[in-house]
Amino acid sequence: MLIQVGIPCKWTNDTKHILLEHFDTIHNYPSQIYHSVLQFCPPSSWLCKCYSAELSLRVKVVKGYLVEWGACLRTVSINDPQGLSYQNNTVAVGTRGGDIIILNTITGSQVAVLLGHTEPVRSVAFSSDGRSLVSGSFDRTVKFWDMQTGGVIKTFHGHTNHVWSVSISADCTRIASGSDDLTIRLWDIQTGECYCTIKQQDYVDDVRFSPTDPQCIISISDGKVWQWDVNGDQIPPAYSGFDMAFSQDCTQLALCNGEVVTVQNFNSRAIVAELHVANGITKHCCFSPDGRFVAAAADRVIYVWDITSPDPHLIETFVTNAKFINSLVFSSPSSLISTSADLFVRFWKVGILSMDPVTTDPESTPLTLPSIKSVSLQARAGIAISSDDDGVVKTWDLSTGLCKASFQTPARSNNYLAERDAKVIDGRLIFVWYEDGKIHIWDTEKGELLQTLDTSWLRGLRISGDGSKIFCLHDGSIKAWSMWTWKPVGEVKLGLGGILCLDSLCTDNSRVWIYAQNSLAQEGWDFGIQSSSPVPFDPSTGRPHLDLIGGALWQTKGPSWIKDTVTGKNVFQLSGRYAKPYDVQWDGQYLVAGYGSGEVLILDFHGVYPQ
Repeated sequence: MLIQVGIPCKWTNDTKHILLEHFDTIHNYPSQIYHSVLQFCPPSSWLCKCYSAELSLRVKVVKGYLVEWGACLRTVSINDPQGLSYQNNTVAVGTRGGDIIILNTITGSQVAVLLGHTEPVRSVAFSSDGRSLVSGSFDRTVKFWDMQTGGVIKTFHGHTNHVWSVSISADCTRIASGSDDLTIRLWDIQTGECYCTIKQQDYVDDVRFSPTDPQCIISISDGKVWQWDVNGDQIPPAYSGFDMAFSQDCTQLALCNGEVVTVQNFNSRAIVAELHVANGITKHCCFSPDGRFVAAAADRVIYVWDITSPDPHLIETFVTNAKFINSLVFSSPSSLISTSADLFVRFWKVGILSMDPVTTDPESTPLTLPSIKSVSLQARAGIAISSDDDGVVKTWDLSTGLCKASFQTPARSNNYLAERDAKVIDGRLIFVWYEDGKIHIWDTEKGELLQTLDTSWLRGLRISGDGSKIFCLHDGSIKAWSMWTWKPVGEVKLGLGGILCLDSLCTDNSRVWIYAQNSLAQEGWDFGIQSSSPVPFDPSTGRPHLDLIGGALWQTKGPSWIKDTVTGKNVFQLSGRYAKPYDVQWDGQYLVAGYGSGEVLILDFHGVYPQ
């Protein structure tokens, strides 16, 4: 291998990124490094340039938007992560199933599971020395854990409803817990007794010991921040906010107030900065250990501001696939950890900016990218088509991953699922979407509505491969309309049970595949020419040599694989932040996937395996 002068630093940086982003694949499937890892290096990376000759014979990966390493260094799939706590390179994550997962901060790998709660664990908190952990659960108990053995030291009983929040005092002698039973309870760790009960007028969303006064308790309830002494007496003043965070030196505090995060001096109450988010309500905030950055989460976006400059300003935004973020914490001055509703724990690197190759001003601050809601593949035309939350439809070059054209449509949606599709038909880019009980057909290039079709709630919506029909899946039936007359041309009651989906395999001519998520059973129907009756066919016939398995839907919790259907072997893995696309299409050579981060991923399997 040729070593160039000045390369070692870049080699180290690239290697660190690829190890962290693909740790699970490398650890569990080391032979997949060439097949499923190196292809994901961005074009500008030294690794990509170094191994370009070897990779040219394998799967070609093209990524829309990202031409540098992404800010998310590591994604760990966990069954519905809830609360989050960090201490000494260790992360504790409470889960909806009642387990507490312990992760190594450096690699993101799981090192232990604490078992004992029987219902969701919404809150966890390490002791100041990291030797102990306290947890609160919907099973109405608070548990105190020994991190050396993983065993429960004590279980505290007394709450009559869900425990939402827990905190442990700096001297490790007391625990505070907040509950839906409208109380804060203070517990003596040594005796296991509740020595004080503070009654509030609403649910206690959060509770913690004040870092500035060991005799003070802070609680958050219904958008208000309250202070109490250990005897249960209220201490003024009260604040407005959904979350509060202290800087490590306790000189500053941050308050989440709607679309604003207010940073102020703790002693003088003087406002240091008012930090605004683009959309949503801020629910979680935290300071970096050095006090330079403040991070806050609103919906599915994380914002990071530098508050040490004379003009505090936004330096970065991180976008997740989730509808909302559950918790957020700094693990180092330049590292963030988040849990979110899409079943992932993410490790973020602050200071790595992702640039859109279409952007003309390289000095401009990257915008928060809307979530991709649908993708469509037209390999013969050499393009993929995506639509996002803001109703923007884009065409992408399959060979370069660059955006060729962009069009605004009225299809704006904040829904987790948004049924839509697009295709170039007779030289026109036609876009269809479902909204308010209607299917809307839009001529994207002319910017005009062509037709609306009345229907009920949809589970799937696709334009046929030949562009002649619109397929709609709902209420256990598949229905088709003519793209030219807008009239129904066929409907079939399906024999499959459970949750049904249109197959991610591209619809071929007027044929469509439907499968059941629970049983993976399939049905195939050919709607033929206009006005003909649909004809069933075996969906296993005519499928490509390579097939997409593992779901590759928003419900997917783990890796998705491309499988050789002849040998039965897995040949390519989608893992980490690529494991869970919102939408995917696959024709046997190309796979196109769209993500909540706004990224479009294109895989080209031409010549890799025999068809």
